[in-house]
Amino acid sequence: MADIGNLLTPEQLALENGKLLEQFLEQEGMRSHSRAITPEKRKNHSRLPLSFAQQRLWFLDQLEPGSPFYNLPHPVRLKGKLDPAILEISLNQVAQRHESLRTTFHEENGKPTQRIAERSDLKITVTDLSRWPQPEQDQEAYKLASEEARSPFDLQRGPLLRAHLLRLGTEDHLLLLTMHHIVSDGWSLDIFVRETTAFYQATLAGGIPALEPLPVQYADYAIWQREQLQTDSLEQELHYWRRQLGATIEPLQLPSDYPRPKIQK
Repeated sequence: MADIGNLLTPEQLALENGKLLEQFLEQEGMRSHSRAITPEKRKNHSRLPLSFAQQRLWFLDQLEPGSPFYNLPHPVRLKGKLDPAILEISLNQVAQRHESLRTTFHEENGKPTQRIAERSDLKITVTDLSRWPQPEQDQEAYKLASEEARSPFDLQRGPLLRAHLLRLGTEDHLLLLTMHHIVSDGWSLDIFVRETTAFYQATLAGGIPALEPLPVQYADYAIWQREQLQTDSLEQELHYWRRQLGATIEPLQLPSDYPRPKIQK
């Protein structure tokens, strides 16, 4: 039997999968009434809300300010000729393209809100290790990478993205990228590196990269997500899971090797 995935284009396959999902939701009494995510919704918000995932991370930061637990370190080895000035420009162009990389988080009237800076002003720290003997160079690079990974972010002051470039040789560099999880995730880091490469190559050639404009930003998604609570879709989903899990849910008893403190350290 032929595999339908080999007969359809990616766009057609996505459409067919979407239809199947809609049919399943309708059968389960969970037909979605979600509206499209649009940037026009911002006009109705004097303060930009956080997504639920961002609010969890913000709350954890309030409990333990300065914790590096949600840092996302991403070292990138760069081989070949490199212009640090153009790399810095490229990083700022990516941050300009993605609002989340220009966002800081504040508390207003007891509630968290996000503020998006107009411009990105990221500065690359450059450390030259090219003249160090190989064993000492490796040790120092590891030390600096560890320090970058553990160095905390200030969610209110920002920026929540750091770049530290280690020059290991004339055509050998190690770029230490670090972001806070509240503005990025592991999947997004790969996109960040690809787009930085595209901007770098385009800037060297005196042009602009062939990147599609972004129709919405993460703040638009956060607004959309909050608005779902104002519709009957939330009650539909709760009803579905109450049916699946039953009327009563027994506590999950897990053994522990020692009593857990109220506050984890």
